[in-house]
Amino acid sequence: MPAVEKANGQLGLVACLSENWVMLYCGRFGFSIKSSVVMSNASAAKVFPRMQPGPRFEVYTLADLEKGTIPHLQILSEEQRLLMRAVAHVLPFRANRYVVEELIDWDRVPDDPLFQLTFPQPGMLAPQDLATMTDLLRRETPAAEIKAAAAGIRARLNPHPAGQLQLNRPRDADGRPIDGLQHKYRETVLFFPSQGQTCHSYCTFCFRWAQFIGDKSLRMASREAAVVHEYLRRHPEVTDLLITGGDPLVMKTRHLADYLEPLLAPEFEHLRTIRIGTKSLSFWPYRYLDGDDADELLRLLEKLVAGGKHVALMAHYNHWRELETPAARRAIARVRETGAVIRAQGPLIAHVNDDPVVWARLWRTQVHLGIVPYYMFVERDTGARHYFEVPLVRCWEIYREAIQRVSGLGRTVRGPSMSATPGKVEVQGVAEIGGEKVFVLRFLQGRNPDWVQRPFFARFDPRATWLDQLKPAFGDDRFFFEDELTAVFQAERRGGAS
Repeated sequence: MPAVEKANGQLGLVACLSENWVMLYCGRFGFSIKSSVVMSNASAAKVFPRMQPGPRFEVYTLADLEKGTIPHLQILSEEQRLLMRAVAHVLPFRANRYVVEELIDWDRVPDDPLFQLTFPQPGMLAPQDLATMTDLLRRETPAAEIKAAAAGIRARLNPHPAGQLQLNRPRDADGRPIDGLQHKYRETVLFFPSQGQTCHSYCTFCFRWAQFIGDKSLRMASREAAVVHEYLRRHPEVTDLLITGGDPLVMKTRHLADYLEPLLAPEFEHLRTIRIGTKSLSFWPYRYLDGDDADELLRLLEKLVAGGKHVALMAHYNHWRELETPAARRAIARVRETGAVIRAQGPLIAHVNDDPVVWARLWRTQVHLGIVPYYMFVERDTGARHYFEVPLVRCWEIYREAIQRVSGLGRTVRGPSMSATPGKVEVQGVAEIGGEKVFVLRFLQGRNPDWVQRPFFARFDPRATWLDQLKPAFGDDRFFFEDELTAVFQAERRGGAS
């Protein structure tokens, strides 16, 4: 039974913790547990158990790979560490002590899925590019030459897939592109606050890697809260705002509140849902547990919920082990106490989770913890895609085998889905129609809402990993949406419209 505790004269519900769990948590990390009252606009006050002091947030970057200051990596050979450095000069690397000490199983390195998820792998670069970078490092080439070589490699890695910069940037009332916003689907606007353009750790497969390499010309970000607020005023068709990055929960709560609290005003009544895209529940759960700012974050979430908004944390999970630590589970419980919903999404990626057993356990664990399985994505056509991508037919087989292993509550997850230029395209299956073997596809989201839920067919290709590698079935020259998509590109080249 959950315990009821009195704090500051208020009665509140404390999430149920078993005695053994509390002892394990306190013994390992040295926490003491107490209660703090979180007031909201609602008449009742909730009590959020609080853990403090938490571990200090410590980050590892390329500099630590160069200096050899990550002790766990000493199990690798000098050559392996050199190859990791070569990759990290091209693609961004950032990890933290929690990830290193609590998520990675160092007895299984380099094959451990969480190690593959967070540390540079030699296969992430093409063999010739890897040879170029390692040769430069061996010869202790000047930094400027190494940087130039890395930039040349990055330019070939499709830094902004799916028309992010060309097609998704909305315009202001005067027709000028707006920095830090994307508006691809009618009901949903993405906002990239400048204070959230990093993460607690970087995923090696990340499709937004270009945000983190220091090139401002490739970065999508805005510091102006007024920009997003004004755009939402002008677009009453928008019902959902997605705060994304990077990870917006690297920023202090007061900055997040500056963006979100004004949305409770009556003029934003049309905005029904606030989504926050984050990996923090996995990579730094202490964001929700430790210190005053954690409590402030919970108060903000509760205030938004009490103000009539549906608040959803779009949590990125790639493996069930991310859900297993005591800190992760307590963070999930604290978020749910606010009334916010946690929806889980992540790509199917080689070396990490290309196994139906892994996905089935991930979804079952999420349902058990009160998280809603939401999307299984296909690895995007950017960055180190050649290392992480899985053929579409295998993606579908993994999804199908995994979904058969879970109950109906776990079958809320959609996929495998490609977030491609025209929209989110789901691989529904493989069929034989009129003697031709085909992929059965449909739009889950589209640049034109009329495309949504329209089935279409592509010739079966066992090697295809992305939509642009597929050809229309039944002798057709083009997919039904291609002419309209071409017109969108042409309109954008002519200057677009607000």
